[in-house]
Amino acid sequence: MRKDLTEFVLRALYSAALYLLTPITVYHLIWRGFRFHEYFQRWDERYGIFATPPVRSDVWLHAVSVGEVNAAAPVVDALLRQHPQLRCVITTITPTGSERVRALWGEAVLHVYAPYDLPGAVGRFLDHYRPALALVMETELWPNLLFGCQDRGIPAYLLNARLSARSLRGYSVLRPLIARALRTIKQVAAQSADDAERFLQLGAREGQVRDIGNLKFDIAIPAQLQAFTAEFHRHLGSARPIWIAASTHEDEEAAVIEIHRRLRAHWPELLLLWAPRHPERFARAAELARGAHWQVATRKQARWPSAATDVFVIDTLGELTAFYACADVAFVGGSLQAIGGHNLLEPAAVGTPAVTGPHLHNFVEIAKRLKEAGAVVICADAAAVAGALQRLLQDADERAKVAGIGRALVEHGRGALPRTLAMIAPDLPVPSAAAS
Repeated sequence: MRKDLTEFVLRALYSAALYLLTPITVYHLIWRGFRFHEYFQRWDERYGIFATPPVRSDVWLHAVSVGEVNAAAPVVDALLRQHPQLRCVITTITPTGSERVRALWGEAVLHVYAPYDLPGAVGRFLDHYRPALALVMETELWPNLLFGCQDRGIPAYLLNARLSARSLRGYSVLRPLIARALRTIKQVAAQSADDAERFLQLGAREGQVRDIGNLKFDIAIPAQLQAFTAEFHRHLGSARPIWIAASTHEDEEAAVIEIHRRLRAHWPELLLLWAPRHPERFARAAELARGAHWQVATRKQARWPSAATDVFVIDTLGELTAFYACADVAFVGGSLQAIGGHNLLEPAAVGTPAVTGPHLHNFVEIAKRLKEAGAVVICADAAAVAGALQRLLQDADERAKVAGIGRALVEHGRGALPRTLAMIAPDLPVPSAAAS
């Protein structure tokens, strides 16, 4: 009884605080909307308001944005392949996540924005879509969402779960509530033994957490990769050295410009493929490159770089892995500032040696394995990144060696997908097209 009362009080206080902060969510949507207009759209979904009739779904999967959607892709692909009639609802928080869902699965799944963690919005969402199974990716421990699933008897799993030491410390204030919400989850499929241990420290029960492995190792190689790279080089014309700056953030853009300038002092014909992390930075990247007096082309306008192109801005989503394969070396962004890094396995999977900055707290285990194997170069700052890229561009044998190690490590790391599918199988409903 006391436990129930404590949980009730914690949930009530948490929810009251969120309701008081609701005006800030509106301000946030408006502020983001001025930078990325899609944030002005579909506000009703974020508050659990739907104009369509309620439906019963077989699986609800939540992934914050592009990275989490990509990590979830092998699971969703396998479920749709095994159960073609599966009714799957996927939620994201960002418009880029929404675009990625559409690019991967089109109308085969339903996408809506995840509701804010307000009891009313969560309740309306769950009652509208009535999922039989909830799959939550990585670190989305929203108490009202998880308690809402428990209250409705919806089994929930945390897939590809990661919890850095930094995030564990960040939960300190809300730990009593987060721990109770965490215990509503049927299984936590941790990326690594270290992640599993931190979930136990956060409050998960013994036996509730399993070290499944990282789904990112089960990355799918684009089916037409060879044809894509051949078309790329056909338009490029003559052989040129190429580097890619991928998933860069705003504060890294000046560094990318300076690195390209430094490298072109050695290779005047060097081509930069530039893929900013967020679509609102696409135009700015092109503007910065033109400001440096380089010839700039973009994926949307020109489709391919030409012999005259100095900088090619990849202003589309879902093509990064293919463009990694077109480059000789890669810089993976989000790592020169305290973002936490981005997926280092994508370039490794297609045999492109990668260089990264020091801020990798979102990929600690992956970075450690790659570094120990010699499949990535981790640098202290932008100047060191430039030096590492220069050394790799100068040494074809070293590039080939690093590429081989990276590919082998990715292949060796695969296996989280079948373990994940086996884990959720007991709660996976048999889809029935006639049900509603």
